Amino acid sequence: MDQPANAKDSPVTRYRGRFAPSPTGPLHFGSLVAATGSYLEARHHHGEWWLRIDDIDPPREQPGAAAQILSALERFGFQWDGPVHYQHQRTAAYLEAIQRLRDLGAAYDCGCTRRDIAAAGREGPNGRIYPGTCRHGLPPGREPRSIRLLTRGMRVDFDDLLQGPVRCDLERELGDFVIRRADGFFAYHLAAAVDDGVHGITHVIRGHDLLWCTPPQIAIQRLLGLTSPSYGHLPIAVNAAGQKLSKQTFAPPLDADKAGDQLWQALMFLGQEPPDDLRRAPLRELWAWAHAHWAISRLRGRQQAVVDCQQDSPAQP
Repeated sequence: MDQPANAKDSPVTRYRGRFAPSPTGPLHFGSLVAATGSYLEARHHHGEWWLRIDDIDPPREQPGAAAQILSALERFGFQWDGPVHYQHQRTAAYLEAIQRLRDLGAAYDCGCTRRDIAAAGREGPNGRIYPGTCRHGLPPGREPRSIRLLTRGMRVDFDDLLQGPVRCDLERELGDFVIRRADGFFAYHLAAAVDDGVHGITHVIRGHDLLWCTPPQIAIQRLLGLTSPSYGHLPIAVNAAGQKLSKQTFAPPLDADKAGDQLWQALMFLGQEPPDDLRRAPLRELWAWAHAHWAISRLRGRQQAVVDCQQDSPAQP
């Protein structure tokens, strides 16, 4: 497996964060919250902030979305370190990781369909839990469809920087999860775990909706001998119905012509309370204030807050 980029120039003690949007549509307010939190925390520690485009799910991607994301981040004043990384260029690394997991006896072929799992699996925090049908080999008449990670007896405990201790019995709570999908594309857990580990990411600050994605990713990193980052899960923005802001819930895209106002709203959502007079100030002044006053401790224990996308500012929890 390839080595961490700039390994000689960036010792492991150096803070390295990242923002990794998927190009399934334009950035929205929830995206801005995640980007702002991870960015300010990295700069607070005088660290690096990398940008990665998680483009491993072509059926869900929108043409031109990656370029729109980069343009929006630039217009909102974000400055990332190094080149932009694209997961579609990392196929060889993911194939090598899967082969290593197979060699360890930690990955196996699965012939089950979603309908099979819906019928036999029990409900878990991330959907239906796979019942282990193919753990000991494919049943007669079944062909390989996906590849799963074996979680037998596996437990992952970690201390989240914002949510506190997280304890997960992977076999009981999540089950054997997919690392390569039936359509041939690599699963999010595998790609994120490999890239965060190989690229030397030391801290992952992201939305609370991804909290239960963390134990599987740590499990993969441990099996591959990769160092896991520290994780912190920010509160997520939800609509009045309690749904996470997303393309599927019709969250409006960011408006770069209102970058200062929307960044001010994101800082308010993140508990930073910027002065009212900065809401109409030049963007550089708002960023200067944010860098000088950022305190992630104000977010400890918070998981979500309602945002009315039709109003000028989000409701505060």
